[in-house]
Amino acid sequence: MKRALMEILACPKCKYHPLGLKVSIEEKGEIMEGVITCPKCKIDYPVEDGIPNMLIPEGR
Repeated sequence: MKRALMEILACPKCKYHPLGLKVSIEEKGEIMEGVITCPKCKIDYPVEDGIPNMLIPEGR
């Protein structure tokens, strides 16, 4: 995923923007592994293989 995507992403649960980002692996300007975090509702969304999973976890 490109860092520029963070400018438009909002939390799917509470619609908060901007979200936090912790990068674990970055290759050639692409974020391959990491975590996107909503500071308002404290939900973490994983980034795996360069794809952000913005589905709300069950039970939240």
